[in-house]
Amino acid sequence: MRLMIVFEPKEYVKYLDIDKYDVQGFIYSLLKNSSLFNNLHDIVGFKFFNFSNIFPISDFEKNTLKKLIISSPNHDFIRSLYDELNKISTFRLNKYKMEILKIKVLRNKKSSKFISSTPIVLFEDNENNRYYSFKQNPNFDFFFNRLKDNAIKKYNAFYDDDFELESDLFSGFELVREVSVRVKKDGNSFIIIGSLWKNLEFELTNQNKDFYNFLFDNGLGEKNSLGFGFLNSGK
Repeated sequence: MRLMIVFEPKEYVKYLDIDKYDVQGFIYSLLKNSSLFNNLHDIVGFKFFNFSNIFPISDFEKNTLKKLIISSPNHDFIRSLYDELNKISTFRLNKYKMEILKIKVLRNKKSSKFISSTPIVLFEDNENNRYYSFKQNPNFDFFFNRLKDNAIKKYNAFYDDDFELESDLFSGFELVREVSVRVKKDGNSFIIIGSLWKNLEFELTNQNKDFYNFLFDNGLGEKNSLGFGFLNSGK
C-alpha cells in the first residue's frame, strides 16, 4: 500500500540540503502519537516501510510542486500516516517548511517487472558494515542470492510464515549503474553504496503473488526504512 504527498516548498532549498534522514525523521514524527507505531523508531529489526526520492529531482522552489511516496506492506501503517497528515497543513524537512496540497492513497497495479527507483543496498560483510560493490566484486550470483535470502527473511518475519521461493528471484535484470549516496546523521556524513536496476522480471503466480506484492511495498535489500531499494512497476 502506498501514500503520495503532494506539497509545496515555502522557500528556496537546494535539493541536497534535504537528505534521507530528514525524510525518515519526518515519517517518525507523524507516528509519535500513534498507539500502534509510536515506538517503531526504537524497534531493533525490520521496520517494513520505504519511501521514494522526493520528485521531481530538482532544487526546492516556491510555487513548485514536489511529491513523496511512502510505501509499506502494513496497511495500518499507511492509514496511520494518512490520518496524521490530515491533521496538519504544513511540515518541515530538516528546518525547511513545506505546505501540504494533497494526500492520496495509491493502489498497487499488477506487474511482472520492477524498476528500482532508489539504490538497492546490500552488505558484503555485515560485521564490518562493508557494502557490496560491483566495482570491487562483480558477482551477479552473489548479489542475487543474498538479495533473495534477504527478501524471503523479511517476508517470513512480516507474515510469520515459512515461505520458500523455488525459482530465482528474477528471471531477467538489467544493471543501470552503481551509485554512492551521501547521507548525514548527527552531524556526521557518510557514504552508502548501492545499485540501480531496471527490467527486474519475474513470473507472477498464485503461489508467489503475495511475496512479490510484499517486495513492491517493502523494497529490496538493506536500509529500506531509509529510502533504499524503493521499487516501481516496470510496466
